[in-house]
Amino acid sequence: AAGVEEVLVYCVNDGAVMKAWAADQGVEDSMITFMGDPAGDLTKALDMEMTHPGPASVGIRGRCKRFALHVVDGEIKVLRVAESDDDPAGDDYPDVTLAEAMLEAIKGGNDEL
Repeated sequence: AAGVEEVLVYCVNDGAVMKAWAADQGVEDSMITFMGDPAGDLTKALDMEMTHPGPASVGIRGRCKRFALHVVDGEIKVLRVAESDDDPAGDDYPDVTLAEAMLEAIKGGNDEL
């Protein structure tokens, strides 16, 4: 209803892990595609690499920020990043990147960059 044709989910991981995650989530043969970014090339190109010096024990270095994009014909229409100084991974408050918030932004024409 929002005009979304495909949802891509990726993370800095390999394709085998992403394929297993997709199977676990039951999204095979749907509009959702899970993809790996094993070397972080896409993450770096999008300037979404997590660089916070936070504790190495939680694996912050080399990770991708928690973010969501709405892209139309190669143009970014909405960009949402869930991060704060005390929550660099966006784990505590991911709300702005969840489907409901993105659909609201898309339907409402809230082009946020």
